[in-house]
Amino acid sequence: MDPRTHRPGAMSHGPGVIRTTCSSSGIVMGAPPPGPAPVPGPSEGLLARGYPTTYPALLKVAQMISLLIAFLCVKNSMWTDYSAYSYFEVVTMCDLLMILVFYLVHLFCIYRMLTCISWPLAEFLHYLIGTILLLIASIVAASKSYGVGGLVAGAVFGFLATFLCTVSIWLSYKISCITQATAATV
Repeated sequence: MDPRTHRPGAMSHGPGVIRTTCSSSGIVMGAPPPGPAPVPGPSEGLLARGYPTTYPALLKVAQMISLLIAFLCVKNSMWTDYSAYSYFEVVTMCDLLMILVFYLVHLFCIYRMLTCISWPLAEFLHYLIGTILLLIASIVAASKSYGVGGLVAGAVFGFLATFLCTVSIWLSYKISCITQATAATV
């Protein structure tokens, strides 16, 4: 679309492209540079020293802490429904381990070495599926708690972790619609 001939308010009928950008590592991911992926040099190292102080890293740490507290609250309480709380424990620990894996991937710049994996897509799918499972587990845990303090606290921290995961998805994966220029207008 030529900006000189574009009229404000006019609709474009050309094909559209939806682009997503991921900033879970604190860096906005764009189109990859042409050629092979750059390997970090000896001066760069394999440790991203500034990553632990970024908002995405701090959000991951908060998620891991709330998941660990939720797990410990439920683990150290008297259960009234074995299947509900064993499901809650499995979901919280699996989610915690996967968040830890992605934290380490960003901290040690593993995404630079393993370029065959689409890390932003893998992390997005993890957060999407994990958040849904965590929400279900927290709802089930809250409904089966029967006023037992540790179980209620575990469900509350499960809801807190669900909220933090939702915030992470919201802040990390921005979706924008861009109209693709056609050959006739270029």
